[in-house]
Amino acid sequence: MTTTLLLFLGASAALTIAPGPDNLFIITQGVSRGRRAAVVTAWGMCAGNSVHTLAAAAGISALFYSSAAAFHAVKYLGAAYLIWLALKAVRERGPVKAGPTAIGPTDAALFRRGFIMNVLNPKVALFFLAFLPQFTSREAGNVGLQMLGLGLLFMAQATVIFTIIGFFSGTVGNRLLGRPR
Repeated sequence: MTTTLLLFLGASAALTIAPGPDNLFIITQGVSRGRRAAVVTAWGMCAGNSVHTLAAAAGISALFYSSAAAFHAVKYLGAAYLIWLALKAVRERGPVKAGPTAIGPTDAALFRRGFIMNVLNPKVALFFLAFLPQFTSREAGNVGLQMLGLGLLFMAQATVIFTIIGFFSGTVGNRLLGRPR
């Protein structure tokens, strides 16, 4: 079981570090809004993984795998949310404010944005459905509980990695834009 957990953590870390929309969004928040915004957004995304973990453990994410209609419904909701975020960003666009007077979304809004982005991404549900079972075993006991445990481990390592990415992207943004540290 120890070897399986090490393989799981290694694969999870590699997948979390791999370039993708989550990393890009965290980096964007860090460069444009600072470390705190990037980290809070990252934590929202990781909290969103809890929904997918519970769904996979309960077998609900199998619905996305077997029902094209359910998959597309969530996919289009997610796309609509991303379009809404983009339109909102365009409307709010103005000169970059680098000082302490720069006002942006609250921590709660950033957390919620990351959470919703993650939950409305059907590819994450499919990922959990396909990835977690590879590291479970009927001989080891309740597969749903194993998936829940693996999902929690995935969330923990993703939180660490996304926090590091957010911290460093915020540091780069602070230096580029001359924001106070």
